[in-house]
Amino acid sequence: MSVFDTISASDPLTVVSALGKQEAERRFETLLNHLSHPPSFTTVRVNTHLASVQHVKNLLLDELQKQFNGLSVPILQHPDLQDVLLIPIIGPRRNIKKQQCEAVVGAQCGNAVLRGAHVYIPGIVSASKFMKAGDVISVYSDIKGKCKKGAKEFDGTKVFLGNGISELSRKEIFSGLPELKGIGIRMTEPIYLSPSFDNVLPNYLFLQNLPSAVVTHVLDPQPGEKILDLCAAPGGKTTHIAALMHDQGEVIALDKISNKVEKIKQNALLLGLNSIKAFCFDGTKALKLDMVKDAEGKPPFLRESFDRILLDAPCSGMGQRPNMACSWTLKEVTSYQPLQRKLFTVAVELLKPGGVLVYSTCTITLAENEEQVAWALATFPCLQLQPQEPQIGGEGMMGAGLSSEQLKQLQRFDPSVVPVRDTDIASLGDARIEDMIWLANKDCIGFFIAKFIKRKST
Repeated sequence: MSVFDTISASDPLTVVSALGKQEAERRFETLLNHLSHPPSFTTVRVNTHLASVQHVKNLLLDELQKQFNGLSVPILQHPDLQDVLLIPIIGPRRNIKKQQCEAVVGAQCGNAVLRGAHVYIPGIVSASKFMKAGDVISVYSDIKGKCKKGAKEFDGTKVFLGNGISELSRKEIFSGLPELKGIGIRMTEPIYLSPSFDNVLPNYLFLQNLPSAVVTHVLDPQPGEKILDLCAAPGGKTTHIAALMHDQGEVIALDKISNKVEKIKQNALLLGLNSIKAFCFDGTKALKLDMVKDAEGKPPFLRESFDRILLDAPCSGMGQRPNMACSWTLKEVTSYQPLQRKLFTVAVELLKPGGVLVYSTCTITLAENEEQVAWALATFPCLQLQPQEPQIGGEGMMGAGLSSEQLKQLQRFDPSVVPVRDTDIASLGDARIEDMIWLANKDCIGFFIAKFIKRKST
């Protein structure tokens, strides 16, 4: 049974258009229910450039013992993704006593709390009138965005996230000082027990969803290559590419938002990776139209400059979890397709013959995934769809005109294929490792991956 309200969308047939209307709506409701809950596992990627997986796993076990007050929660190494560690999420815990003193946070902050974060001051929208530092507070998420900043109480739609201890008084939180950015409420009894990674082993770990780690292994970067991450922020896949190359070669990361580019640079520095060059640049303009070579290696780039390209495209995000607040319109969902095609066209031009192009999204819509693959194969005869390794997700969805053989070469991660379930410590003790890995592979965010090889020059 769901403990949250589900999100809504205007037209479920945009997601599962190959099915009859009734079946499409049933599947879509199931999907929305899953999207309102966090995945069953927290996934972290080990920075193998600086440390071994076993060393980091041991450090993380010690950290979890401290965070969970001696509670024994297993850490699993993924058998097909050797640099990935999986930590089961305990919950939802239904016996947490709600407190009289309340704080309401924004929906985005609430989603982060469900994944193990504490509450940071900018995320707090409302707090009870007499809230003091040290008070035990019940924390709620304003999933419809109706609560006014600074309110003393809120009777609108809100979802209980658990209890925590306030680090500041109400007066301090809403003092108007812009420099207040630290932790405002330290979560002590979250409804989902998931580790906090605030400043935990920052040089060794990167918090990353499972399919996001899969996509870089599918790209299979090799030492000495020149690789482009066309839409790179916040840099999880960029830094993974550099680590898999043993920091040997050149990784170019582009994003058109300057503060996101700074975040990529910070992550590269933190993880000790020197092969990454990040630029604030619009990926749709990354192709240099004249043939004069730029000696500095800055964008735009000449045709056929890269051995491998990752296009993790801007998308509707209709696969991100948990998401208790969003509603999508048909117009919003379909608005991404033209931009994705512009970026894809640039990527094909920039790829060397014999090079690999991986296209991915964190959404489950047919229009942004299989339809884009069908369009790409029809538009660029030089491209050939390739099988993927590792193959962890399911095959592609029918409805875009792709053959059954082509659908098998795609990876689609659809969280609605497994029922929403409760996890407690007792059930973890009885679970087989193989069953937990299977669940981690299925009950993750919604995601899509396609891999192409460029056979000849465009």
